[in-house]
Amino acid sequence: MRGLFVTGTDTGVGKSVASACLLASMHAAGQNARAYKPVLTGMDEAPEPPWPADHELLALAAGTSPEEVAPLRFGAAASPHLAAALEGEQIDPRALIARARALGDGHTLLVEGVGGLLVPFSDAFSVCDLAVALGLPLVVVARPGLGTINHTLLTLKAAREARLGVAGVLLGGWPAEPSALEISNRDTIAALGAVDVFTLPLLSGPEPAALAAAGDALPWRSWL
Repeated sequence: MRGLFVTGTDTGVGKSVASACLLASMHAAGQNARAYKPVLTGMDEAPEPPWPADHELLALAAGTSPEEVAPLRFGAAASPHLAAALEGEQIDPRALIARARALGDGHTLLVEGVGGLLVPFSDAFSVCDLAVALGLPLVVVARPGLGTINHTLLTLKAAREARLGVAGVLLGGWPAEPSALEISNRDTIAALGAVDVFTLPLLSGPEPAALAAAGDALPWRSWL
């Protein structure tokens, strides 16, 4: 299977925006790309304008439907295993894997995880387990500000212990004039994590052209 698996150092770090940038760039380049967010939680909470809900953003970038992107959607803003349990459901890991493989058959597949790498889908199956099962190169999305060194290095450690291939780290919401702290964080993660670190600009909204332009600056072709 050909594609990328996008994870984050935490929830709310910009995984969906980064994923949308990659998808929009792939789509503009003529790639037959599809998006898959295995589980979406927090549906009871309205997204912050102008950004749509995650599955709608990914669908916009990939030129597909939100329902195809995220077939499992739950209301509570909680980890997937709890959000499902609150609605009397359980998440079947085998179904997550099968759905990803079906979507990736003959396509470039971008899978966006939920929260961080160790977030559980069930008591015995995590985002990391899904990434291992699919075997796609891993892209780690992180914040540029205070605290990101520890969160990012821990994520890289967990990924490498699971024998996942890390394509790179993306610092989302990168300002036009980064501070000394942000620059130091970028350089420190690259040095201590022995990883390529890239930045995504702070975008004002989900305009496809802007998403594609941001994605064009990333070396996704060499990651695939």
